[in-house]
Amino acid sequence: MPSLEESKNRLDQIIRKARVHLYKPIQIAEILYHHRKDPSFSLSRLESFRTKSKQWRDEISYRLVGRSSTSSARFQDNLFELNAMPAQYLARLGMANEEKQKGIVEAYIYACVTKRFEYVNEIVHYIYNATTDSFSLSGLIEKFIIEPGLKRSIDKCYEIIAYALFNIIISHLETTITLETAPGKKGLLKEFEDFTKLVLGLSPDIPKIVLPASIFRAGVTNAADRGVDIWSNFGPVIQIKHVTLDQDSASDITDQVADNAKIIVVCKSAEEETIKNVFKQVGFSKKIQGIVTQDDLETWYERCLRGKYARTLGQEVINILKYEFLQEFPSAGPALFSFIKERGYDKLKLAEIWAID
Repeated sequence: MPSLEESKNRLDQIIRKARVHLYKPIQIAEILYHHRKDPSFSLSRLESFRTKSKQWRDEISYRLVGRSSTSSARFQDNLFELNAMPAQYLARLGMANEEKQKGIVEAYIYACVTKRFEYVNEIVHYIYNATTDSFSLSGLIEKFIIEPGLKRSIDKCYEIIAYALFNIIISHLETTITLETAPGKKGLLKEFEDFTKLVLGLSPDIPKIVLPASIFRAGVTNAADRGVDIWSNFGPVIQIKHVTLDQDSASDITDQVADNAKIIVVCKSAEEETIKNVFKQVGFSKKIQGIVTQDDLETWYERCLRGKYARTLGQEVINILKYEFLQEFPSAGPALFSFIKERGYDKLKLAEIWAID
């Protein structure tokens, strides 16, 4: 069996690598908690708790952050691979968790969760109190970069920044999309009127409708950064990249996009040429409608907040940022503190190997 120090190092590595919702550390804590309360299953036998542990994790995640992991089953099971937390290391943590201070490893994990959420609190507080005069896009991004516990979630920061900006400009341009059937297809429209009403919203009496151009975030996920992040009802899809794009991830993106759709990539300024070259290498350069860099975002934010149309756009883009960040990122609040007190973790002393830096 591995030593306690080796097992804790594995745990700390998982905590450091976890994104802001800390699903995997919470899953470890809940495995240890349920084993402490019901030792009938063995921590050395992965199959005795692998499936149940996801349910245990989701119950607590919903309670603390209002959501659960949407990652693939394969990504979630990476937790138990040899380079992460295989059963023998988990069993050693379980022994420590049930010795002098029962629940000490659980308490340590949730203390780390609290610390991470407190970092998020600072960012949410910054955005919540931001004004059109005080807000700095580069300052916000820097807050994610300098804090190791948040750096892995910077893709979501970029996604929200891009979404808020694109949303506000597109909506204020009052761009519309017209959906109509060809004049020579009236007979077919009448024949399939029940279908077209349900699927297209069209009928012989309403052969044309006008819709506002809109963009949408594809949803919250904690999986590896790939696929479409933002999609539109007027053609292009938008992919957020904050790290170097390779050929495999470029193929993952294009595989999820229709052949006739265009891609807009949002990336760090330094990555622009690399991304162009990668898409060229995989033969998809024609699918790129454009590349938006951080420099572009900063220029457009400056125009929104302090430019000619600041009175129209400035406060609205700040409001969208506030709403999306509050929805996306958890923070240390009453639910977390109540949970820690309910479990009795607040009465345990985190010292020596379990001391929080």
